[in-house]
Amino acid sequence: VQLQASGGGVAQSGGSLRLSCVASGNIGSINEMEWYRQAPGKQRELVATTTSDHRTSYVPSVKGRFTISRDNAKNTAYLQMDSLRLEDTGVYYCNAVVVIYGVGIRTFWGCGTLVTVSS
Repeated sequence: VQLQASGGGVAQSGGSLRLSCVASGNIGSINEMEWYRQAPGKQRELVATTTSDHRTSYVPSVKGRFTISRDNAKNTAYLQMDSLRLEDTGVYYCNAVVVIYGVGIRTFWGCGTLVTVSS
């Protein structure tokens, strides 16, 4: 199973970016899909989670600005980031909890995509 994250780039403060994370490979089903980020000099933090039945949760600092969603048919999760702030700068990683038939439940990570917010 592989996760491919894309959509990072440079945006001005107050602007928007949309990240995508596509899972491929021997996938039975996907439970949670999540976005994490790691700012320079800081630990990786959980930003948003979506479950297989589309329930969502967010870290308080992005509530009302970021929206996580998923397309189960495409094994894809999205992170719509609006009203970006300088402190949103970092490498964004996607994560998926995957059910692999005959194997069990495993967690996979994407390689990360860089988001830079400029003033």
